[in-house]
Amino acid sequence: MFSLKQNVSLKPYNTFGIDVKANFFADIYSVDDLMKLFTNSAIEGKKLLILGGGSNMLFTEDFDGVVVKLSIPGINYTTQGDEIIVTAGAGVVWNDLVTFCVNNGFAGLENLTLIPGTVGASPIQNIGAYGVELKDVFLSCEAFEIATLKTKMFSFEDCKFGYRDSVFKNDLKGKYIITQVSFRLTKIANLQTHYGAITAELTNRNIITPNIADVSAVVAAIRVSKLPDPSTIGNAGSFFKNPVITEAQFQELIQKFPDVVNYPVQNGVKLAAGWLIEQCGFKGKVVGNTGTWKNQALVLVNHGNASGQEVYSFSEQIINSVHTKFGVMLEREVNIL
Repeated sequence: MFSLKQNVSLKPYNTFGIDVKANFFADIYSVDDLMKLFTNSAIEGKKLLILGGGSNMLFTEDFDGVVVKLSIPGINYTTQGDEIIVTAGAGVVWNDLVTFCVNNGFAGLENLTLIPGTVGASPIQNIGAYGVELKDVFLSCEAFEIATLKTKMFSFEDCKFGYRDSVFKNDLKGKYIITQVSFRLTKIANLQTHYGAITAELTNRNIITPNIADVSAVVAAIRVSKLPDPSTIGNAGSFFKNPVITEAQFQELIQKFPDVVNYPVQNGVKLAAGWLIEQCGFKGKVVGNTGTWKNQALVLVNHGNASGQEVYSFSEQIINSVHTKFGVMLEREVNIL
């Protein structure tokens, strides 16, 4: 049953565990709920925040507006030969979708195992891990246009995907709410095992011819070894993007730092932000109630009572330190509110 609540704590709804309040809060289970919300005069003129799993944001203050929590359920699929089209509601937990696909032998999402958040947020951020991005398996998404109260389908081309980027973070920001996403998967796996520690972990397990379940299990093990569980300690996963620099910049950098961790990409060279941060002495560092995770410097954590502003200020220290040492400017991956 749809309801609009007031003065709601957002602590349970963000993985950093920051205790701020929302002026208005609505839990959405269908497009019909969205219709009821946006025809309610109480929210007219109010700021909006669309919330999925709350895993990619940092609240620095109370939200004076309407928080729309997307809880739209459902996973369905159709098959055409070796191709499978899987459609999931925006509120489906991302890893639940990955598990569903792996268990059914649907290949394409296995490298994205254990990424936090919900399906609805995945195209906005063009989520990615271990050599695979959402755009590699994306077919289309349905979105609710706030101005017209109508739904629209967006194709791959419409979404203008970039590195951790899409049209929904730019031209269409705040104009649409994604309600469901469709993925083009396959029964014939084209495994991506070259990125990160996947190959080494498969070797450690004596797996010579892996399947998608093997890759998913290995990715899960690697992520658990590096990343803290938000239910145990507040965090939003990777706090910074891996920076991409030009080939010329890279050649200059490698002269000074021959061990710099890097990956060639289409438009230059991608650097490992975690390595840069670690070289600046931040891995496992604790400052007040915040700090970096002991096993991965790319992850900022809340040690219990940190404010959003405290975490933000600490991230600013990291950005300045990396820039001073390497001449590289880190960009935050999380949304700052």
